[in-house]
Amino acid sequence: MAKQVVKEIKLQIEAGKATPAPPVGTVLGPAGINLQEFCTKYNDATRDKMGDVLPVAISIYEDRTFDFVIKTPPAAFLIKKAAKVKSGSAKGKNEKVGSITRKDLREIAETKLPDLNAYTVEEAEKIIEGTALNMGIEITD
Repeated sequence: MAKQVVKEIKLQIEAGKATPAPPVGTVLGPAGINLQEFCTKYNDATRDKMGDVLPVAISIYEDRTFDFVIKTPPAAFLIKKAAKVKSGSAKGKNEKVGSITRKDLREIAETKLPDLNAYTVEEAEKIIEGTALNMGIEITD
């Protein structure tokens, strides 16, 4: 018989830097799972992506065991990284704060494709382009 999922928790944690301290500890502690075991497994699984912020979906079962799925970094994080800016525009697309090339846009779209509601890279590019424009990031050729 399959284990019964009691709780699903979604977090965004920097790759390779999960610790039992807040915010991880405060969210997962009440769920009753072994925090050190989660942190060790997460850090081992994300060691190759150091510096990136990665969303993780954690399924907690009745017997206090858990599984987790690591997603691709948020589009906004990848866009800011490519544009080399600290944050997006406070005024949205009315204020330009940086730019990325079409090549950067395609790389981000290819990275995000598994987590987006798109079937082709071209469709994913349109989604990422919309996000970039709303952040005040221009797309240059």
